[in-house]
Amino acid sequence: MNEYGERQQFRLLETGTPARVELDGINLPAGLASTDIVIFSPPHPAHQGFAQRLRSTLSRCIAEELQYRQGFLFIPVLVGAGAALWFSLSSPPSDVVLFVSSLCVIPIAIIMRHRQTVVSFMVAVLALLLLGMLLANWETRRAGTTVLDSAVTTTITGTVERREVDAKGYWRYTIALTSTSGPSLARLPNRISVLARSREQPIAVGAGITGKARLSPPSGPALPGLNDFAFSAYFDGIGATGFFYSAPTALPTQRESEDKDSWLDAADSWLYALRSAIAERIRSVIGGDAGAFAASIITDERRAISSETMEALRVSGLAHIVAISGLNMALASGIFFVGMRMVFSLLPGFSQRYPVKKISAFAALLMTFAYYLISGFAVSAERAWLMMSIMLAAVLVNRPSISLRNVALAAIVIIAISPHEIMGPSFQMSFAATLALVAAYSFWSRWRGNRERLIVARPPLWLVASSKAGTIVGGVVITSLIGGVSTAIYSIEHFHRITTYGLAANLAAMPVMSIIVMPSALIAMLLMPFGLDAPFLKLMGYGMAMVIDIAKTVSSWGGDATIGRQHPWFLIVSTVGFLLLTLLRTRLALVGLPFLLAGLVLVPVELNKAKPDLLIYEDGLLVAFRTDQAVATTKRQAKGFVYEQWARAVPLPDKHVAPVIFDDNAASDEETTVQASTRRQPVLTDQQKQQAREKMLLALERTNVFSCQRNAWCVGQHETGVRVAAISNTAFTGTACDVADIVVTSRFVPFTTCRSGAILISATTLRKTGSLELWLNESGAPVAAARAAMQGVARPWSVHRAYDWRSKTFDGEVPPHIETMLAAEP
Repeated sequence: MNEYGERQQFRLLETGTPARVELDGINLPAGLASTDIVIFSPPHPAHQGFAQRLRSTLSRCIAEELQYRQGFLFIPVLVGAGAALWFSLSSPPSDVVLFVSSLCVIPIAIIMRHRQTVVSFMVAVLALLLLGMLLANWETRRAGTTVLDSAVTTTITGTVERREVDAKGYWRYTIALTSTSGPSLARLPNRISVLARSREQPIAVGAGITGKARLSPPSGPALPGLNDFAFSAYFDGIGATGFFYSAPTALPTQRESEDKDSWLDAADSWLYALRSAIAERIRSVIGGDAGAFAASIITDERRAISSETMEALRVSGLAHIVAISGLNMALASGIFFVGMRMVFSLLPGFSQRYPVKKISAFAALLMTFAYYLISGFAVSAERAWLMMSIMLAAVLVNRPSISLRNVALAAIVIIAISPHEIMGPSFQMSFAATLALVAAYSFWSRWRGNRERLIVARPPLWLVASSKAGTIVGGVVITSLIGGVSTAIYSIEHFHRITTYGLAANLAAMPVMSIIVMPSALIAMLLMPFGLDAPFLKLMGYGMAMVIDIAKTVSSWGGDATIGRQHPWFLIVSTVGFLLLTLLRTRLALVGLPFLLAGLVLVPVELNKAKPDLLIYEDGLLVAFRTDQAVATTKRQAKGFVYEQWARAVPLPDKHVAPVIFDDNAASDEETTVQASTRRQPVLTDQQKQQAREKMLLALERTNVFSCQRNAWCVGQHETGVRVAAISNTAFTGTACDVADIVVTSRFVPFTTCRSGAILISATTLRKTGSLELWLNESGAPVAAARAAMQGVARPWSVHRAYDWRSKTFDGEVPPHIETMLAAEP
């Protein structure tokens, strides 16, 4: 009897009623027939009540899940949930409460770990959540980044730790700051990220650097609910960002004593210098966007890719190739592993004498580690390296290499080292894709093992070829489809968009990546120390150019659907459903479907909510009116990083209404921003105030458009009748208070309220609240409801907003009229 027949017989015996043929074969006493035997078997499921059948099914499924130890897969889920909860709280529990609670619960959970009771289950869940919170708390304290509190122009001196070129040829330096002058900062950030807008010879990693720079704190969310860039900057150790006014000057390297310079720091600097040299070599040989793209998949330096190409990759659904993720790592290690086995097959004597499979796996393990070292240590590369290392190590010990347990082990390591990564899209999307693919592979393997298959002893050549081709094409299609669907939740949540032609783009690009790009890249990297890499880099460049052409062709079809900002519960509900569907192996997995459906229902619900009428960015320089037909801003062009976030999150109408400029003498928006933030504020005469008042009143006759006096003010009237003024020269603040209902300033003003009763939103207030969105009234109070991006949040990565350098104290309070405005929820 074959394996399929054995399974069928086993299932028949499980019902409790033996087959007639088996009874007939039993040696019975004389005079007793098999028909005289009464068999007592459990009632047929059709005769049971629904509740009894449901209870029986649940018990059987839970028993099977416990038998296969699926509970281990939920350890990183619960630890990560605890870390995410800690990071999301505006005011986390005190260290004493957290430590005492953990000290009480975690030992009890360890003692009860073998008991399969409801109480032990609840204690284990609570212990893992507390463990995640402990890890998050510890990482936050370990980071200890000092964040700059307000924008300043100063001369900086430090040491170059990192450098990366962008598409314009400008260099961005990560600098370990040692001192500042003119003025000297009291709260000196440890590390800063500064852009040099010059194409001169870059300063080497490890060298000293100095120059006059404009520094600003890392930006917060562009709107409530969007990504807080200060959060990631805090854990990266970056306390300020900015740009040099002119080319920086290199300084002689002043190394501290050897006992202060650890070997780990030296190795880190050497690795980043090597990474930079490899990237420059690739870009110089290949050139253009293809060279920048090629460098990104080897060293993870992405800034050199032009914005047009990056946008085409995003719209076409191929942006995942840019990051060093599971695809790149799997192709590199797989090609190396298979290539070594092919070489060994040419040596039959050696192959028969030694375990060449394990030797190849060990060599691929070393190669994968080397790839990770030059990758920049991004979370996607870290996750991919851990996954591939675990899989290759499994080959060494004769264990299954592709399993959900390996994914869980990789997640546990990353969460233990860097808990904050769980809040970012890179961690969520990379693990979602890997989890979905491995779960689908496991399900397919189980399903295929339970089915009889037709086996042809000597198949014809055409059947073998068609079977192989079908397997390859089908694998690419299914892999792309699963990867795209599994990451859609997180693409909607973080980027507020979804690509509809991603499957077609991946089907066209994956063969190029697998057959041309990655093999050429691997051979080129092996030959680079000998100077023989150029031909293979050129071949790699041709493949990269083909992928870029595919991305631009697919992106020209459209298909980039803007979804908008999601309900706060969307990510939680959808993730719960996704995890249940992928981590459970029995019918209990279907419990995840209602959660996924609930998440989908929240998408149109949130999209149909009333949109804000007035948007204010945290620097006070970008203000926008929104109507159903168009959006009017204080900027001349509808572009820029902040505006693009607004356009996808709200979402904004396509039509943009530029401001009417009274003084149209040159200068771009960027130059205007710098001039407005650095020029001295004049004192106006009464005549000048009267002229400004008349000019503002004249401008307010226009509806749904801003009128601006360059480097001074912008005013506009919304269709609701509410008048708004955005002031960049504080001398006009009083005049604006007299003519407008809402006044926004981008500079410090010595008063917190307008004497006219208008709502004053000063730069000091915006530092504490972050970006604002307001719903306007057609009558009565000008603001019906409002939301702030940072209100009430005083965490280590945002506490700098409450620091006052004049008094050297922390004060997070906002004026009473702002509190009243924010109390009205939309």
